[in-house]
Amino acid sequence: MMKNKVIIVGGGMVGAAAAVKLAQQGCAVTVLEQRVIDADAVLSSEKVDLRISAINRFSENLLDKLGAMSLLRENRLAPYQQLEAFEQNGDNLLFDCQDINTSHLGHLIENNLIQASLWQQFAKYNIQVIAQATTLTEIVQTALDITLVYGDTLYSADLVIAADGGQSQLRTKAGIGVTGWQYAQHCMGVLIKLDAPQQVKTWQQFKATGPVAFLPMQAPYGNLICYHQANTLKEWQALSNEQLKDKIVAHFPELPGDFEIVKHAVFPLARQHANQYSHGRLVLVGDAAHTINPLAGQGVNLGFQDVAVLAKQLAGQTDIGKAQQLHEYEQARRKANLLMMSMMDACYFGFSNQITPLKWARSQFLKLANKTGPAKQWVLKYAISGQLD
Repeated sequence: MMKNKVIIVGGGMVGAAAAVKLAQQGCAVTVLEQRVIDADAVLSSEKVDLRISAINRFSENLLDKLGAMSLLRENRLAPYQQLEAFEQNGDNLLFDCQDINTSHLGHLIENNLIQASLWQQFAKYNIQVIAQATTLTEIVQTALDITLVYGDTLYSADLVIAADGGQSQLRTKAGIGVTGWQYAQHCMGVLIKLDAPQQVKTWQQFKATGPVAFLPMQAPYGNLICYHQANTLKEWQALSNEQLKDKIVAHFPELPGDFEIVKHAVFPLARQHANQYSHGRLVLVGDAAHTINPLAGQGVNLGFQDVAVLAKQLAGQTDIGKAQQLHEYEQARRKANLLMMSMMDACYFGFSNQITPLKWARSQFLKLANKTGPAKQWVLKYAISGQLD
C-alpha cells in the first residue's frame, strides 16, 4: 500500500506537531518552511527566547506522545502550580494544583524550544524539510490530489495542511475568508532576569488600562505581559531598559524580587476566525484557522488540539484528503475554538471595564468562584486540559 502524502506549510510549533503526528500514523510528510532551523543549536543555546507559551496538560501529553516532552524536560521549562487572577485593589481567584490533586497545572516553555524539540523527531520519521521562502502563486486541485505552485516549483500531495500562521498565504490563495477584529490595545512582552528563587505561581491583574501578568520561567528568568494603548506602548518601547523598568515598577504589582530587563517587544492584538477550515484537499490548523486574545496563553494549546483531532479523523483512512473527513474535523474543532475565543474576550472586556455595576458583579463572581468547589474545579480542569468533559 502506498503511503498518503502530506505537505505541511509552516514548521512552527503546531505545524511541526502535525508533521510528527501524521508521520507516526504512516504518512509520508514534507514540511515547507521559510526559516529552516538548526534544532540542535536551539536546544543547546543559552539564549533565552522572549516568546513563551503556557502549555496545558493536554498539550504536555501530546508532546510526550510525539517524543518532544522528554527533550524539554532536559532543557528550560518551568512547571507552575498556581494561577491567580485579581483586580487592582479588589478580589482574587486562586487556582492551585492541589485543588484537583495534581502535581502542576502546566508548563511555561519558550516557543523556540518547543519547535526545536519537535524538529528533533523529523529524522526518526523521515520527515523531509524544504526551505521555501518564495510566494505561493497557485493552488491546483483535482479529485485525486492537490498541487502547490511556487513559481516554477511544484509540490503535490494527497493533503496539504496550512500551518502558516494568522496571515496564511494558503488560506488567502484558497479564497477562505475570515471574520474578526483588531483590538484597540497592543501587548508588550518583557523578558526579565529576576533576583528570586524559582516561582511556581503565574498571575494576572486586571486594571482599567488593561491586564498585566507575570509568567515564571525557569529561574532566574521571568516574562512580564502588559496590555495598554498602542501609543503608550510605543512610547515605552523607545525607552532605555532603566526607564522602562521604572514604568514597570509603577504599573505592576510588586514582583517577588529585583529584576533587570533582558529584552522586550510590542505586538498588535487580533481575533480572527476562518470562515471554513478546509477547501478541497487543503485544511487549516492553528493560527491559520483561528487567532485568539493571548490573555491566558491558550493559542498554541488550541492549535495542538487541532492537530490531535485532525490526526484522529485521518487515522486508518486510505485517502486522507477526502472532504468528509476534513468536514468532520472542522465540526469537532470550530465550536471548541469559538468557545475559548469568546471566553477570553469576556474576561478581557469584562475585567478591563470600570463601570460601577460591572465592577460589583465581578467582585461577586470572584468571591463566589473562590468558594464554590465543584464549579471552581470544573473551570480549573477545563483551563488545564482544554476539554469540556
